[in-house]
Amino acid sequence: MPDSGDWSGVPAVEDAFLPYGRQSIGQDDIDAVVAALTSDWLTTGPKVAEFEQAFASFCGAEQGVAVNSGTAALHCAMRAAGVGPGDEVIVPAITFAASSNAAFYEGATPIFADVEADTLLIDPDSVAAKITPRTRAIVAVDYAGQPADYDALRVLADRHDLVLIADACHSPGATYKGRKTGTLADMSCFSFHPVKHLTTCEGGMVVTNDAELAAHMRRFRNHGIDSDHRKREAQGAFAYDMAELGFNYRLPDVQCALGIAQLKRLEEWVAARQRIAALYDTAFSQVPHARPLAVHGDRTNAYHLYVVRLDLQQLEVGRDQAFAHLRARRIGANVHYAPVYWHSFYRARGYERGLCPVAEHAYEELLTLPMFPGMNQGDVARVVDAVRELKRL
Repeated sequence: MPDSGDWSGVPAVEDAFLPYGRQSIGQDDIDAVVAALTSDWLTTGPKVAEFEQAFASFCGAEQGVAVNSGTAALHCAMRAAGVGPGDEVIVPAITFAASSNAAFYEGATPIFADVEADTLLIDPDSVAAKITPRTRAIVAVDYAGQPADYDALRVLADRHDLVLIADACHSPGATYKGRKTGTLADMSCFSFHPVKHLTTCEGGMVVTNDAELAAHMRRFRNHGIDSDHRKREAQGAFAYDMAELGFNYRLPDVQCALGIAQLKRLEEWVAARQRIAALYDTAFSQVPHARPLAVHGDRTNAYHLYVVRLDLQQLEVGRDQAFAHLRARRIGANVHYAPVYWHSFYRARGYERGLCPVAEHAYEELLTLPMFPGMNQGDVARVVDAVRELKRL
């Protein structure tokens, strides 16, 4: 397996299970958490605002709103966008269910757009065809780590007076036409789950340049209350007003402290993911039955996931058998994702197969391979060898 740049690795441990994703926790992270644990503030304290400002600055945005999951981030964005009963929200068919569930939380109806066959990113032409007078927002998902076509989506959003929301949970550190994720939509939502680029155990954030939207989301994450305990403590006050029905989506100081420590290595980790992807790309150029997703030339990919499409016409096995083969080799393959509307919750609400034919066809061929910064060349070679073996099954 050829090297890439100055990156090198050690041989893989062949009998060790290789997961598809894994967090990286160092002594600096542990020290930061311990310091927060022994401080006067475990939640709604100074680390929250510090993490919000640091992450927003990393993205090039003005405002950050920390919450306790990427799902909460999406829900906050829906509320701030004014999405409500009777509205429609356009989302891609290939994504995690939270992208569309957030519309349901506010009483709206998700409308599924198809995806580009070579990238699995939301297809702007499909979005255009799905817009109706009831459409309130578009959710663009940066699938696997590559930004969607935000210029095309912005044209549609502006033409129809829609809110553009980025589900950027896969793409911190990626760029689109030289602009970082976090600056490409009205609001951009991120996740800090352990398999993501940085972790706060569980957690998320919305970044935006709109101070009013940010203020609304900070209230919404705190039961709809207009101040938090730290603010009242600083003012020597006790009174507060619940201005709307909100949720407890707060992210504690302890977790924000972990996020601040992790953020210092985010650029390094994104670069490591890109080097691993380059190794995969080189190797799979010699494996005709496994085709990596395309990356547009005007953007960079942060590679939360490394996804290949299997050419099933060249194989004697289907995707499910391929998945089982890699698992038998102790390789943590995964599949991201079945079209959301195939889930039983959606079927019970009238969604039927056939809505997004490109997404449905792609799903049968998808295989997610291990991708995390701690991988080495030997790990990549082991995965590629297992995929190459599919031809002989």
